[in-house]
Amino acid sequence: MPSCQNCGSFVTDDYVRVFAPTGMTEPRVCPNCEDLVRDGADIRQARARRQ
Repeated sequence: MPSCQNCGSFVTDDYVRVFAPTGMTEPRVCPNCEDLVRDGADIRQARARRQ
């Protein structure tokens, strides 16, 4: 089962297909990550805490 590289949370195969870069089997961040967000092809620190 795929999991987030940042927090280790479970993610679905569909989430990986849509949000992980081509060729990667696990996303770098997921919706459960409070400290990081996707920014185009990069990852950056969240400017505000997500709830």
